[in-house]
Amino acid sequence: MAKKRLYRVLCLDGGGIRGLLSAHLLAALEQKINEKWRIQHGSPPEQPLRLAQFFDLMAGTSTGGILVCALLCPDEQAPHKPRYSAKETISLYRDYGQQIFSKTISGRTGITAVRWARYDSSPLERILYEQFGDTRLSQLLRPCLITSYDIEKRRAVFFTSHDAKEKGEMYDYFLRDVARSTSAAPTYFPPHHLSSLGGLENAAIDGGLFANNPTMCAVVEALKIFGPKTEGGRPRLLEMDELFILSIGTGNIKKPYFYQRAQSWGLLSWVVPIIDIMMTGVAETVDYQLRKIFSAIQRPEQYVRIMPQLGTASDDMDDVSPRNLQALNQAGIQNAYDADATLERVADMLLKDFEG
Repeated sequence: MAKKRLYRVLCLDGGGIRGLLSAHLLAALEQKINEKWRIQHGSPPEQPLRLAQFFDLMAGTSTGGILVCALLCPDEQAPHKPRYSAKETISLYRDYGQQIFSKTISGRTGITAVRWARYDSSPLERILYEQFGDTRLSQLLRPCLITSYDIEKRRAVFFTSHDAKEKGEMYDYFLRDVARSTSAAPTYFPPHHLSSLGGLENAAIDGGLFANNPTMCAVVEALKIFGPKTEGGRPRLLEMDELFILSIGTGNIKKPYFYQRAQSWGLLSWVVPIIDIMMTGVAETVDYQLRKIFSAIQRPEQYVRIMPQLGTASDDMDDVSPRNLQALNQAGIQNAYDADATLERVADMLLKDFEG
């Protein structure tokens, strides 16, 4: 029996400005796909190939969610084609990073600033409006899952383009609101109030608090939307060995919190460390679980996790100093170089059975 085509899933972690590292890896993969096509066919494709053509589902949290929105956003002049290449997402970080993380709320500093989010959200909202306009979640080119959390209803929120298309306006949102909601990191930006086109209201914060690595959420969503299947007239669930997953992180964080100092910490001192530890711990746990699952079903090659190295760059999510942006950019280039063999293998798999 012929081997079935695998369902391809792309998952992108949160991490603020460190998403520049993810953008470099995505750009390198997209370039490699186009180079391989040219070699295989003797000429470049009529139109440059984009990652949206190769993945059946994309999932993202926070900065990863914004990347998913960009990769799947349709071109206004050609609605069946992506508006942005993966390479252009690099420019989003380099051109707008300092604007997003520069305007503090009313200039508050010191003790007063403890009571407020660190940054005013208006520059971020303006940039998201410029990039996505009135594009709706339902208009995205492929199924997606983008995480957030409703602090009033106290429940996880999953923005899904396929539900928006199939179930109507109650599930549909402006893409700019989805991107703002998934990136509303506590202590960095205020929560975001948004309404679906059908009037469903949410008070949203960053999904990184429970799914900074959204890969396990994406697996569950894939099992739902790509199954059940029918075999011999009987339904069956999609199985894990029918998935190929590429999961990309935003930097291997090793900042220690020293025992002797933590001994004397109270509620205020723990706020920032606990958020950092939660996000990192969740991402590591999900990676551990998926490695074990794919190893157990003897398909370890169908789960690829790339965790870039920061090099000389800071691991702070909001360090947009010229020095750090340059360090992140260099780290992104270096990581794409170091991951060349892995990206080569992924590109081969994605091009297999691709019909254009």
